[in-house]
Amino acid sequence: MIYLTLNDIREIVKAGHDPQDSVMLTLDGGKVRFVMAYREWDLGCVFHDPETGKCRIHDQNPIICRIYPFMVSRKPLGVEGEEPFEYKGENLWLYYDESCPGINPEEPEAVITPEEIAELGLEFERELEKTDMDGFLKLLEELD
Repeated sequence: MIYLTLNDIREIVKAGHDPQDSVMLTLDGGKVRFVMAYREWDLGCVFHDPETGKCRIHDQNPIICRIYPFMVSRKPLGVEGEEPFEYKGENLWLYYDESCPGINPEEPEAVITPEEIAELGLEFERELEKTDMDGFLKLLEELD
């Protein structure tokens, strides 16, 4: 699931996409969460173009997509060799999806530092905490 924050939803809607077609609701630990809609035929993201392999909202990329293929955790996940990364006085654990073709390419498009990954992870955490149904309804009113 691709979790969305209110800022993510705002940017997607401002780019001309209908939230009814791109945002779904789910419950996570008793909290309403907003997630990117998926294609029913292959469960892929609605904005992933299967013909080109590219994202159709790359300029409005949700924060969780900007972090991928990395993940930030406040506790270890039990992976061999994991060590905490200290960032702004906090211990965080940084992980990556080894199956992502962008990991260790010979000619990388971009390089992201552990500090940038940690900051994006903490920003996502803060924004997700502020994302709720009331905020979503206010956002829809604001964008009408």
